[in-house]
Amino acid sequence: MAEKPEAVQVLYCSVCSLPAEYCEFGPDFEKCKPWLIKNAPQIYPHLLTETNEKEADKVSSQLQSVGLSSGQTSSSKEEVKRLPGGKIKNKDKQEVVIEKLVRNKRKCITIVKGLDLFGIKLSDASKRLGKKFATGASVVKGPTEKEQIDVQGDISYDIVEFITDTWPAVPESAIYFIEDGKKVAAA
Repeated sequence: MAEKPEAVQVLYCSVCSLPAEYCEFGPDFEKCKPWLIKNAPQIYPHLLTETNEKEADKVSSQLQSVGLSSGQTSSSKEEVKRLPGGKIKNKDKQEVVIEKLVRNKRKCITIVKGLDLFGIKLSDASKRLGKKFATGASVVKGPTEKEQIDVQGDISYDIVEFITDTWPAVPESAIYFIEDGKKVAAA
């Protein structure tokens, strides 16, 4: 009978939450260095030769300023929200994103996200969009559990003008289209 292989123990960085071997490829390698020197010196031995006694004190002060200690695990929540790939999510940015989805080869759905960030009630906005474009419009929860407006049909040709005229709080510079997976400014 074959022996069962042992489970591999993976050490996760508490700064970037990547496995320690991959920290150098992450977005915050400079922030990860103090944690790696303290908790995983065998993985990056060249970091030990770069640091001396004075820098070791600096490392511990950096760890405290970031709010991490060597005993914390990767499950501790950071104040900064990170997206996959290490990008930092900016919650302060107010923008309206318009996306067109094609279903059944010829039917379209136009999705409007972000109107609520400007203080607009989505239920009122969906009613106005439905009346203006003579189509069905409803408020639904999107894949990220945030509410968005789904409008039946391709209304991307007139929607920017309608949004800026109806709600002056929304500047045209804050409206973006998703085209071929890329965010493009409407203006």
